[in-house]
Amino acid sequence: MKHIGDVLEITRGIKRPKNLATEFQQFGVYLSEQLEDLKHISLYVKLAKTLDRGVLEEALAYTKGYTTAKSKAKVFMWRLTTLKKLNKETLKTSV
Repeated sequence: MKHIGDVLEITRGIKRPKNLATEFQQFGVYLSEQLEDLKHISLYVKLAKTLDRGVLEEALAYTKGYTTAKSKAKVFMWRLTTLKKLNKETLKTSV
């Protein structure tokens, strides 16, 4: 268990939006930090608002396991599109 002072010291240097009012905004910022893509925070907030959380978390887990990537954001977006295609195909076959 970390002391609150230690956690505040770690997060003090990180530049992030100050007006995170909803949970999906916080998750979008979390995604951008994990993918090391702080330039596109608004993209990840939009994805967190519109897409299913399970799909986003699965794509993030895949990206974290892909250690040789030059750009984690590109791998994340590729995996996200493949998961969305798989979900569409399973919906078509189940109907």
